[in-house]
Amino acid sequence: MINVYESVDANKRKSAIIIGAFVVFVVLASVLIAKGMAAYYGYQSSGLEFTGIALVISGIMSFASYYWSDSVVLGLSGARAADRKRDFNFYTVAQNLSMAAGLPMPKLYVIDDTAMNAFATGRDPKHASIAVTRGILDKLDRTELEGVIGHELSHVANYDTRLMSVVVVLVGLVTLLGDWLLRATWFGKGRRDRNEGNAGAIFMVLGLVFALLSPVVAQLIQLAISRRREYLADASAIKLTRQPGGLISALKKLGLDKEPLEVANKATAHLYITNPLKNQEGGINWFASLFNTHPPLADRIKTLEQMS
Repeated sequence: MINVYESVDANKRKSAIIIGAFVVFVVLASVLIAKGMAAYYGYQSSGLEFTGIALVISGIMSFASYYWSDSVVLGLSGARAADRKRDFNFYTVAQNLSMAAGLPMPKLYVIDDTAMNAFATGRDPKHASIAVTRGILDKLDRTELEGVIGHELSHVANYDTRLMSVVVVLVGLVTLLGDWLLRATWFGKGRRDRNEGNAGAIFMVLGLVFALLSPVVAQLIQLAISRRREYLADASAIKLTRQPGGLISALKKLGLDKEPLEVANKATAHLYITNPLKNQEGGINWFASLFNTHPPLADRIKTLEQMS
């Protein structure tokens, strides 16, 4: 049995370790790929110029996503604004938990779909939105709904959208650099008169290795961060609601729901409390699980049952 406060702290530490390792990997990969590119073109370089250019491009590409992704996702989902009278439980649960968490009341939306799911979006607590499906409102009681809304509010409080936006920028950085080097060596000719020497040859080989492997490794670490933040949101929800049974029961019902959410797609699946595509059910081996955006529901439930 683990105390809920200890669980939240442990999840934050594990997230910090993964994020720290990710940043170190991105820096190392970026410098080595950039120096490999410089060696290919035959000049001395610290690697910072290529890294800086790729970082700017990746940042610009992610900027619009960061600021307007909530509007895009809500538009794609066909969500309507929630109404206090029509969606009384949803509205009052979100209102009460927002006050308890010390957060501004998020904008609330309902997706008219009988599948059970929910997600939170928005760049910070002042611009947050929570959407739930009609299925969740119809099939969960108030205590279970509190667990789900507590989970989504925890994503908002933990700035998970902002964190994942930064992670996407860093993944884009190594992906761009790797693509540049591979395209250069495939289509270009470099400098015929360059004198690489041992150091240049080593950087060239290391650059190519990291160019091939870094995008995949970075993506895997991104998914690991996403899964860890789900555990953190679960623990934070229990800390907020003081009712582990509510979220546990809700997750069990979500696990039994086999109906895919029609408005969801691979680009938005990571936002939801459980996989909305329902294409990861059944036995999943260890390697395949590395590519999941969510931890297995059974593991999440088991972890919650061990909390006090």
